[in-house]
Parts: sequence; C-alpha cells; structure tokens
Amino acid sequence: MQNNRTSIIRLRQIRRVIRKYELVSLLDDLALSKKARMAVRLLFGSATLADDVRGARIRQALEELGPVFVKFGQALSTRPDLLPADIALELTKLQDEVPPIEGEQAIDTIRAAYNNEFDEIFESVDSHPMASASVAQVHAATLRQGNALEGKNGKKNPQVVVKVLRPGIEKTIESDLGIMYLMAGLLQKHWARGEQFKPLEVIREYDHTIHDELDLRTEAANCAQMGANFADTDIIYVPRVYWDYTHKNVTVMERIYGTSIREFDKLREQGHDLARLANDGVEVFFKQAFEDNFFHADMHPGNIFVSAEGKWIAVDFGIMGTLNDQDKQYLGEMLLGFFNRDYRSIADAHLRAEWIPVDTRVEEFETAIRTVCEPIFAKPISEISFGNVLLQLFQTVRRFEIPVQPQLVLLYKTLLNIEGLGRQLYPQLNLWDSAKPFLEEWMKQQHSPQALLNDLKRDWPQWRALLPKVPQMLEALAEGSSGEHRAELVALRSQLRVQQRRNLRQLFHQLLGFGLAGTGLLIYLLVESSVIAPSAVSAIAPWVGGSGLIWAYFKSR
Repeated sequence: MQNNRTSIIRLRQIRRVIRKYELVSLLDDLALSKKARMAVRLLFGSATLADDVRGARIRQALEELGPVFVKFGQALSTRPDLLPADIALELTKLQDEVPPIEGEQAIDTIRAAYNNEFDEIFESVDSHPMASASVAQVHAATLRQGNALEGKNGKKNPQVVVKVLRPGIEKTIESDLGIMYLMAGLLQKHWARGEQFKPLEVIREYDHTIHDELDLRTEAANCAQMGANFADTDIIYVPRVYWDYTHKNVTVMERIYGTSIREFDKLREQGHDLARLANDGVEVFFKQAFEDNFFHADMHPGNIFVSAEGKWIAVDFGIMGTLNDQDKQYLGEMLLGFFNRDYRSIADAHLRAEWIPVDTRVEEFETAIRTVCEPIFAKPISEISFGNVLLQLFQTVRRFEIPVQPQLVLLYKTLLNIEGLGRQLYPQLNLWDSAKPFLEEWMKQQHSPQALLNDLKRDWPQWRALLPKVPQMLEALAEGSSGEHRAELVALRSQLRVQQRRNLRQLFHQLLGFGLAGTGLLIYLLVESSVIAPSAVSAIAPWVGGSGLIWAYFKSR
C-alpha cells in the first residue's frame, strides 16, 4: 500500500514537471495511437507553444525529476540512433551531481560494513567527501600501518579512497524504475515506431546498468580487470583494489594523485607533452577495444588524470563495454571502409554482422552512407572528426529504422570522448593517421595462419566433444522428419559414419608413420651425439624415419 501511494505521488510530480516545461507538444510529435492521444490530452491538457528549444526543456525536466532520471538522460545522450541530434547533444550537458549525505551518516555506513574491524583497518576517514554523485560518494582515508598494498608503481601508499553507496538509494531507484517501465510499456504499445525502437528494452538496459552500480564489487572487478590488461605497459595507470576491504556497498582503492586532464594550462606549466598525451589516449582506446575486448566506457575528462610522469590515470570503472570477436571483425571492416571511402564494404559489413535486416537493399544503404560521408570528406583530413562521422552514420541507421547494437553505442561514446579530449589537448590530432595503421595491422593478424591456428586450438575441445555425437544427433533429427528429408538425413548419417571410420584409420596410420619417423630421428641423434655406438640398426635409422613420413603422408590422403 505504501509503495502504491509513493508511486502515485511520484506520477503526480512527473505530470507537474511535464506541464511545467511544456513537453506535451513533444508527445504530439510522436505517432501515437488515437487512444493514447486522448489519454495525453486528459492527463496533461493541450499543448502550448514553448519559447525555449526542446532539448533544453527536456534537460531541465530531467534535472528536476532527480538523479535517477538524470542518469537515464545521460544514457540516452549516447544513443543517437534513438534521439534527434539536437536533443542528444543537449542531454550531454546533464551533470550527475547531488548534495552529499552528511559526513557522520557516511562514516556510520562505512563502520557498519566493517563492524569491529573498522578501527583496525583505518587510521582515519575524512567525513567531508571528495566527490558526490547520485548513487555513491567518495571519501579520502588513511590505512593503518601494515595494511597498505604495493601499487603498480611499486610503492605502498597508505592513502586510499573509500566509495560508499548512499543510504536508501535502492528504494529510490526501484520506485523510479517502476514508473519508467510503466511509461515505456505504454509507449511501445501505442507508438507507431515502438517495435523498432523498443522502449522497454531501453529501460531494461538502463535497469541493468544502474543495478551494476548498486554493487560496488562490480566496479572493483572492472578496475582489477583493466589493471591486469595494462599490467605490461605504463601508458596508463590503474589504481589497486583492496579486495579484503571491498563489500557490496563499500569499496576501497588506492588513492591516485595527478592533474585533471581538462586543466590544459596547468598541464602545459608542468611541462607535459600534450601531443603525446593525445596520441596515448588513442592507443589506450584501440588496445582496449580490439586487443582486450574490454573497454572503459565512461572516459570523459572528469575520470581521467595525468600523473607527474605524464601518464594517463583512469578512475570510475562503473560502466565498461565488451566486444565479441564477430563484433570486432565487422567493426574493423567498417572503420577501414571509412578510412578508404569504401562505402560498399561498410554496407556489406552491416549485412554480414546482421546489424541490418536481411531484406534491406544494400545498394540503397550504400548510397545513403555515401550521401552522408562525401560532404564530410571534402574537408582536409585533419579537420574531420571521426566521432562526427560515426554520429552521421548512426543518424542514417536511424532513418532506415534499424536499431543500433548497444555495445557499439558504448564504443562510439568512448571514441567520441577520446577524440574530443585528444583534440583539446592537441588540436592537430589526426585520429585517421593513428587508427588506420593499427586497424590494417590488426585485420592482417586476424586473417593470418597463426590466428586460424589459435582459433582451432581454442575451439577444438568443443568440436572434439561434439563430433562423436553427430550421428546420433542426425538420427534423432531423422526420426522427427519424413519423406524426402528423412531419406537425405539417413544417407548423410551413413556418410558421416563411413567418414568417421576413415578418419580413425587415417589417425592410426599417421601415428604409426610419425612414430617411425620420430624413432629414426632419435636413433640418428643419439649416434651423432656419441651416446650410443653405431650399429646395423642405426645405419637404417634415417631410412626408417623417411619411410615413416612417407607412410603418414600417403595414408593421410
């Protein structure tokens, strides 16, 4: 009963905010069903002409509705496939900043997590937070002597940061998510393009993301994984996680010291090479995406610092992205298509990756990509923003009513941040020159014999377990079939059994042949090393070895 009353109060607040910022006219722009339009009129009244632009009004409304809606707006700002460009751009201005909880309340929450061990772990915890956001806030702390661990720099620093969830945030999130699900369900049902854009899936994705942030162990694991990926390079510093002191609602990490990467003047005064920093950022991005399959998806300037040695330092690992091998393969093809202005390869990559429906006319899609990109490529290459090219592509995809893959959206967001930050550091940064050689070399490696061998090694245990079961699987399939298809399956099953016996014979002869070859080689080496004396057997050893190889070769054909 209490939850229902809370939801009703919250719905009334949302109604008031929608009317206050005159967002009813935006609902009118959607192709809603007749019933939905009538309901909008009854709930919100008639639309009025607003003075401010629509993006600003939506941003202000989200800010007034609170942190859960602010974070949702931030997530939507990275989805140009869902929103018009002007709204997406305005939502990037949303700030996830809220007043901190009282210091003593935060300290009490931290104490409760460690029970009686608090005083044994910490020398002190600063009650004034270093930073405060909607879900958690961060406090500086000092560990007691002997508790500090060695960081990547080889030093044991007792200075740490403690991140603690805001008390009661789970209830606030669940309440607002319930309302979001309700609104998304109605929109998906009554909006003409609801099945294309799938509002319910958008909310589910946001639900998953924000619940990950409610378990601080997830962020700690992300940090540890990224640290392991960069363990052999000093291009970026990742803080150490204190696993013994990490819980669901409290986590402890090594405290880092550096200059915010957005303080450009200060970085220059400190003598840092801004051009190298910019190019290091590009290298960090492509290593994460294409080599590690695991990338920091929230690399905005607030989460990046520069050490005294001029190295990147990353913080806040709450949002990470992953790419599977197929995603990387087609993404690499698509990006190289951009670099080479080969629009057909871009369209084909989308089709093979099943990012577009199979009934899409590839020629029409190719023409649309060319129409978008050619005016951009008319500029000097150093003036072209690679992030903006991808933005234009997403807008094209949106026009074709094709949903964009969520993992690619996170990658696009990260690339946009890296390129924007890099060009602020070094305006002459040419992402094209930096990325093209990397991608060409990466694609060459993906198609090399070694890559094929690695794939076979990786997948062989699965194939080895599956192959003996294939005849039984075909038999079961044949029993469920009839007529012509049944006969074909029975014949295929017989062929597979014959092939299976043939393979076993070949394997026997190969083992026999290679065994003879190995024995002959071993005897020859032992004689040459004077371990055994020459004899009649050793005299024919090379002939035995050669015969074994010939036997294995011909019996394998």
